[in-house]
Amino acid sequence: MINVIGLGYIGLPTALMFASHGVEVVGTDYSKEIVDKLKGGHTTFDEKGLDELYEKAVKSGIKFSTEYQKTDIYIIAVATPYDKFSKKIDAGYVCAALKNVMEVCPKGATVVIESTVSPGTIDRYVRPIIEENGFTIGTDINLVHAPERIIPGNMVYELEHNSRTIGADDVKIGEKIKAAYSSFCKGDIVITDIKTAEMTKVVENTFRAVNIAFANELAKICRQDNMDVYEIVKICNMHPRVNILNPGPGVGGHCISVDPWFLVGDYPSLTKVIWESMKVNDSMPEFVLERIYSIMKEKGMEDISRVGLYGLTYKENVDDYRESPTLQLLECQKKHLASPLKVYDPYITNNIVENQYHDFDMFLDDIDLIVIMVGHNQIKDNIDKIKNKIILDTRKVCDFDGVYTL
Repeated sequence: MINVIGLGYIGLPTALMFASHGVEVVGTDYSKEIVDKLKGGHTTFDEKGLDELYEKAVKSGIKFSTEYQKTDIYIIAVATPYDKFSKKIDAGYVCAALKNVMEVCPKGATVVIESTVSPGTIDRYVRPIIEENGFTIGTDINLVHAPERIIPGNMVYELEHNSRTIGADDVKIGEKIKAAYSSFCKGDIVITDIKTAEMTKVVENTFRAVNIAFANELAKICRQDNMDVYEIVKICNMHPRVNILNPGPGVGGHCISVDPWFLVGDYPSLTKVIWESMKVNDSMPEFVLERIYSIMKEKGMEDISRVGLYGLTYKENVDDYRESPTLQLLECQKKHLASPLKVYDPYITNNIVENQYHDFDMFLDDIDLIVIMVGHNQIKDNIDKIKNKIILDTRKVCDFDGVYTL
């Protein structure tokens, strides 16, 4: 049996995937609300294919509990935020989960850390906890790091098809965990050492962050001299060895906006490019706000309450708003002491910010300038409804004239 610890955006799909492929699974979470909802027949967030996967897993016998189980494999998939001052990883959730595992696990069990961690985190935090509880690593307890590689909006597909990395002290244990993941994973599964596995996951997201930052910095340069950044990117990408991304209003989510800081925190004197890239990405919401003020001035608008932000999530067609550029922009706006901008997102049904709308038409009736922060399919399908508005399109959604861009 596998006990998956943490039933959030990573742990829940992982537990469901194992169960739906014939593995006995108990999913554990400290939140009674989450566990009760899953026991009651409902998933806890919207994700393409997740409800169908849940139904298969339930039919296969998956269980949900707030209690840790006595079993031979534990997969810890809890959050790993970072300290915004030191930039170092906050391993508190991983440590708390591991301490609870230590209270129930038998000798011979394997603990898999699936949470993304910075290089050396398992040496600094995980190993000492296991040893403090009287276990000998490699004899009494086996330790593995198997970082996830999935993205909201396509989790179910990517769980099955993306390659994986298994970091283990012992190749035989690595093969055992590889066999478990092979129950559903059709991608390549590479076995390596734990520290290499830690590093590869963080480097993957850091690579993406740096490339996004280049596009965002290019947008700022082009805005300075009134050049079309999208036209420039399109032409440059005609070169066979150039693939520049499109700029955007910032970076959100719990991967690209967080993981690179782990390297900055641990290697401050060696991560100049990463540091500057993260600063560029973090500056984009305020850049969008400045763009809003500039457009208002150009159009003779004096009432910022007639400005609306479309999109609260960090990416299109998901309900995940962690670290979203829109939330960052609203924080920036507080510095200006202006009334909060109006906000609408079809994927967010509960109130999380001031002046949030839940009806698209009412939202449009109350604004003159719409700022497209997220390229949901919903706005693409209703593009005709906004053509009479002043539009600032940060996601290259609109393909007609008269639209303001970054």
